[in-house]
Amino acid sequence: MDSILELLNLLNKSDKKLFKQYLGHKNKRNDVKNLQLLDLIETDDTNGLNSLYDPEKNNDAYYALRKRLQDNLLLFLSQKTFESSLSDTYDALRLVVVGRFLLENHVIKTAFKCLDKAERLAQHLDQFNLLNELLLLKIQYAHLPEAEDFDNLTMRFLKNQSDMQREAKLNMAYAFLRKELQEIHLKGKIVNLTSLILITIRKYKISEQDLMTYKSIYQILFIANEYAAIQQNYGLIERYVNRTNQFMKDQVVKQAYLFHHISILYFLANFHLRRRDFSRSNDYLKEMMALMETDSRYHALFCLRHQLLAGLNLFFTGFASEAITLLQEALSKAKNTAKPEDIEDLRICLTMFLALCDDRRSLKQLILLTRTDAWYEKKLGMLWTIRKNLMEILIHAQFSNIDLAMSRLDSFRRRYKKYLLKTSEERVLAYLGLAEKYLLHPEVAFEAPYRTNVLKQLDTVANSDIFTLGFIAWLIARWEKKTAYDIVLTLVQDNVVV
Repeated sequence: MDSILELLNLLNKSDKKLFKQYLGHKNKRNDVKNLQLLDLIETDDTNGLNSLYDPEKNNDAYYALRKRLQDNLLLFLSQKTFESSLSDTYDALRLVVVGRFLLENHVIKTAFKCLDKAERLAQHLDQFNLLNELLLLKIQYAHLPEAEDFDNLTMRFLKNQSDMQREAKLNMAYAFLRKELQEIHLKGKIVNLTSLILITIRKYKISEQDLMTYKSIYQILFIANEYAAIQQNYGLIERYVNRTNQFMKDQVVKQAYLFHHISILYFLANFHLRRRDFSRSNDYLKEMMALMETDSRYHALFCLRHQLLAGLNLFFTGFASEAITLLQEALSKAKNTAKPEDIEDLRICLTMFLALCDDRRSLKQLILLTRTDAWYEKKLGMLWTIRKNLMEILIHAQFSNIDLAMSRLDSFRRRYKKYLLKTSEERVLAYLGLAEKYLLHPEVAFEAPYRTNVLKQLDTVANSDIFTLGFIAWLIARWEKKTAYDIVLTLVQDNVVV
């Protein structure tokens, strides 16, 4: 996507109007073409772009215009973000800026009042970097009669330095774990999560007490959730979920940690969904929604993810129609500022719901999954992309597009066979072989050896994941006089994990 268009998508209609006014005020000459360029980018008018400047003669002028437009847009966004934010963090930052200005202009008493208020806010929010700047400012003017006791100031400053180092170590550990996670995602690196976390904790000299904060609990649970998704076994992270539950029992919801609190509830809801404890998953989703409704920013951020889990809970408890309606409404109401990954997650689940219910509308949804495999691999991971490609094969086969299904199957094997072998995921290739046999000779579904091989897929632990069961149900449905949805509901109930 065009970089300027990406930035424009962060603005609503009112903001875009204000931005155009902002550009108009800045333009000192009548021949400036930035407003024209803006309109052409918004409407995706390629021919119009060429008419701005002759591409062969004025290529440099065009790119200079683009750069100035992007710089102005970034400046507008920064001002809008700063002005519209009502968070305590920005209040504290404003007070520090005002306090510095007042000190430089000898309005001493009011300046220190501003800095005292900013310090209380920053301490409440664990904003150690801001506290560092603030305390240094107080120390710089400690010679003034209205200033605090110097020894008290330096003691607080040194303590904050220690807190900053602790947070820095946690951030480095989190970044290291995310890097390792990418190695697992994209290169099939084999890693034991518990060992990896212990090694990381020792490497960065992190104490157990350091791990008992909202931020660190969120970071560990994020890593654990991603790891379990890759391994398709959420039982591997149960110990981290239990530790999180223990931590959350003692916490009172604070505005400063609302993002982390809602995120943790989301991870817990997802964990229990994947363990087929749908009732408990729904309980966490209710808690999550109650907190989201207290702040419109977090409602916008988490709404689609919440709807996705709510839809999955409905679908796997027998309410397919309600689940389909929920996801359709979520997609229709999604704003252009929504994360593309969230939209694609909703789209692929809606496609799966419709396909398992033998609904031809799944073909239309499949067409709307338009991004490249490289994009999906980077943004949503190899497992997500592999599932998407497998689903595409099965849906085309389901609605008698056999040639297209075989073509997709061959492409899948060329692109992913090496990766699947490297990551010891031969079971996916075995499944692909069973699907191929059916595509080539549909009558094989009524032969006992074939049925036995399909049912053997259920004996593998990694195949007990609710999403994987949907693929196996599709094969079973070829010889049963039921939809794949009826089969998957039976499989979910018969293989209760909880």
